[in-house]
Amino acid sequence: MTMDRYVITGKQRLEGSIRTSGAKNASLPLMAAAILADGKTGLQGIPHLTDILCMGEVLKSLGCKTQFSSNELTIDSSSLNDCIVDEALMRKMRASNLILGPMLARNGRVKISRPGGCAIGTRPMDQHIKGLQELGVRVEERHGYIEATAGKLRGGDVYLDIPSVGATENIMMAAVLTEGTTIIRNAAREPEIVDLQNLLNKMGARIRGAGTHVLRIDGVAKLKSTEHTVIPDRIEAGTHMVAAVMTGGDILVENVIPEHISPIIAKLRQGGAEVTPYGDSVRVRQKGQFKALEIKTLVYPGFPTDMQPQFLALLTIADGTSIVSETIFENRFQHVAELRRMGARITVEGRTAIINGRPNLEGAFVEATDLRAGAALFLAALAAEEGTVLERIDHIDRGYEDLKEKYRALGAKIQRVVKQ
Repeated sequence: MTMDRYVITGKQRLEGSIRTSGAKNASLPLMAAAILADGKTGLQGIPHLTDILCMGEVLKSLGCKTQFSSNELTIDSSSLNDCIVDEALMRKMRASNLILGPMLARNGRVKISRPGGCAIGTRPMDQHIKGLQELGVRVEERHGYIEATAGKLRGGDVYLDIPSVGATENIMMAAVLTEGTTIIRNAAREPEIVDLQNLLNKMGARIRGAGTHVLRIDGVAKLKSTEHTVIPDRIEAGTHMVAAVMTGGDILVENVIPEHISPIIAKLRQGGAEVTPYGDSVRVRQKGQFKALEIKTLVYPGFPTDMQPQFLALLTIADGTSIVSETIFENRFQHVAELRRMGARITVEGRTAIINGRPNLEGAFVEATDLRAGAALFLAALAAEEGTVLERIDHIDRGYEDLKEKYRALGAKIQRVVKQ
């Protein structure tokens, strides 16, 4: 694992254009779905991130062959020959649990340890397991492992207690090769679900309803290999938009789907930023001080929890008192202590943060505790007076591709230092 750091000199006005990479949170389920097609699946626009490389290792450990160059990933699942994933691989990344559904559909058996990932709160797998059991899967949990087996998967009527993205994806992928029809009620509505439906339907699946709360999957006998381009990363796009505001800049964010980031656009406009969509680009300009906001994270299409830390960083330099309520993860204010080191005035009460804005942040030594906390501290460093040293940027590498190069092109003063 890299223990590199960023050294950032703040107060540089950022301007120019920046291209958003493919969506990490869409790429991972697409990669898992490649298990379902016997042959080569070609995925374009896949970002070069540590999470993507980790999922590639998971697929290789099952016998798949992968080739990855210039954001094009080919996965050949015809040599799939195992159903047990190494515990060390599972612990690296939460999304590795997405192989559950496709492995059950393809092989009828899979054994994984409970997955790892960012320490931002409990993300139980009970909805995944409950949904798979409705399709005829037998699940045993012992010694930290989940072992799932299925003789013949059957269609079922699944109701999710909460609209879990991962559970929706896993059940979709398990259901495509079943006999009969599966209905998923209270399904997650995220754009990543729609992207997965689009890939699976290209393979020959019969799914409709993605983007709504009810999904209908009519099982088919087999799926064929295909090619697909992943959607742009809405959280990365949002992060760039906040960077424009925090540096009083003017940035054209390219390769975005504006409909996917409408709550981000709305909140930036509410605070006084000028946000103008142009087809698949969005221009963000900021003059003067941003105004305080009230933000509450919600499941899609509400305000995304993955943008909460970045907006919290922005609100530390806003005019007035802001309130941020986190309803998704119970441990998602780990960036607050680090922002306070930079002079931010933030009080946390339970799942609510109260931010008293001030004109300037101060450079400091800070450390990323998770992926989006790292993004928040990166943004704070861009806006801060003097220099900031940001440690543990391996967290940032999990979700942001070529960050140093992209921001240098906008005028940021940033160095990546390899820690000895």
